[in-house]
Order: sequence, then structure tokens, then C-alpha cells
Amino acid sequence: MRTLFILSLSLISLSACASVERLAIPKNELVNSALRQVGQQEKVNHTQWDQFLRTYTRKDNDGVVRVDYADISSADRAMLKSYIHKLEILQTDDLSKDAQLAYWANLYNAQTVDVILDNYPTDSIRNIKDGFFDLGPWENKRLTVAGRSTSLHDIEHGIVRPLWKGEPNIHYILNCAAAGCPNLGQGAFTAENIQERMHAAAIAYINNERGVSVLDDGRIVASKIYSWYLDDFGGSHTSIITHLKTYAQPELKAAIEARGVIDDFTYDWSLNDTKRANTLESASLPPIAEYN
Repeated sequence: MRTLFILSLSLISLSACASVERLAIPKNELVNSALRQVGQQEKVNHTQWDQFLRTYTRKDNDGVVRVDYADISSADRAMLKSYIHKLEILQTDDLSKDAQLAYWANLYNAQTVDVILDNYPTDSIRNIKDGFFDLGPWENKRLTVAGRSTSLHDIEHGIVRPLWKGEPNIHYILNCAAAGCPNLGQGAFTAENIQERMHAAAIAYINNERGVSVLDDGRIVASKIYSWYLDDFGGSHTSIITHLKTYAQPELKAAIEARGVIDDFTYDWSLNDTKRANTLESASLPPIAEYN
């Protein structure tokens, strides 16, 4: 009992300076040093994922892109798994830096959708876990990339964050199947569109209440993404504010400048399922070109 009491006190103390979710973020290290290599190849065939997204994603009136998980056909589930397998066996070091970023973002997002489908129905991705202290499926090594067992955490924290260190906008293109997360893209990323789409995703998220909201009394509430990944956004609340102001529309920017601080952080972990939304819009992005 005394041990449990001490453990409880320790957890309370830790949560006072950082959330349990932040403490659970793995170290920002490469899974495989070979992945540092960068080639010239730009073309990767992402058309299966592009087709999947255009068929099964919708944007609701609150700007959240949601997935028709319940209506995905068995044929398209098989297509999704086939696409993921094709990416697993691809030689990533042949790819250019932008092609690699598109590859990893697409693989991360497709694998996340696949995890949901394998455990659907569920109210939240965090309900998919192996034990009481498990925060979700991110550490499960369901992939084999470059001959190594790989998890979603490995992709995000062992590959994407280290290789694109100093580029906080990567957080706007990785989707964790939560309504509070930056949107799942409604079309596949490619080497040609990844920079533009990443920039647009930053603008869309920051100017949506999931990213930043201004309360009636002027207080600023921001997504927990900024507190979880504080170092990626400059290491201080001041640097977060600078980042937000870079992409905020005039009214929001003025409110942020007037307040000067972030008063609270929040996050909605509910599943980005179309069953939770009343009114939805169809995907509107133009199709990507065929890549061989």
C-alpha cells in the first residue's frame, strides 16, 4: 500500500508540470540511421490511398475531416492493406526529401486508419490498447519497414520529427484519428504537393477552434499539440505564440497579440467518425496524377 501511495504522489507531481500524454512521447531519435539517406526519386504510386481518401472522407460544418469507417467495403479495406504493404517494401532512401515526407505521412495516416478499421467500432483510438496503462496503439509494431518492425511512434518520433527537425508544420499532416487532431488529408500527399499542403494544413488548423480558440473574456485556448511538442514549436509559450501569429487570420492574430499568453490547452480524443457529424461536405481536392 505504501508503494502504491508513493507512486500515486509521484504521478500527481509529474502531472503538475506535464501531462501523462506528454510524458509518454518517445525520445526524438532515429529508428534506423540508414533512413538518413536521401535520393532523387520523386514518383511513388499513392493513387490507392488517394482514391480511398476521396471515397471515404467528408468535412463537417466544424471543419473536421471525418471518415466513413462503417461504410468502407471489404474490397477497399483490402486495397488499403495492399497499399500499406507496397509502402513497407519500398526503398525509401531512393526518394527525395519531399518524397520521403509524403511517403511517411501517407504511411502513418493509412496505418492509423487501418488500426481503427481492425478495431471498429470504437469511440476513440485511445480505447485500442493492450493494458490499463497503455495509452493507445501507437507502440504496436504492426509494420515492417526496411526490414525492421516499426510502429506509429517509430514513424513519428523516430523518423519524421528527427529528419524534419525545425519544421513544426509536420504536426499538421500526421493524423491520429481524433476529432481534435489536424485534419486527415482528403487526398494523398506527393513530393509535388507536400509543402503546399503542409502550409495549408497549418493555416486551416490554427484558424479552427480545434487549434486556437478565443473565449468571450479574451482568454486563449490552444490545442495540446503545442504543449506536447513544445520543443518542436520553439521551446516556450512565447515561441508558440509567434508560430500561431504567423498563420492566424487578422482577427485571431489581433486577439492573440492582445492577450499575449496561452491560458489553457485542450484536445478532443473522440474518433473522427462520420457517425458523429450531422452535416458533411464532399472532398473537393483535384485528383493526383498517376505515379509509376
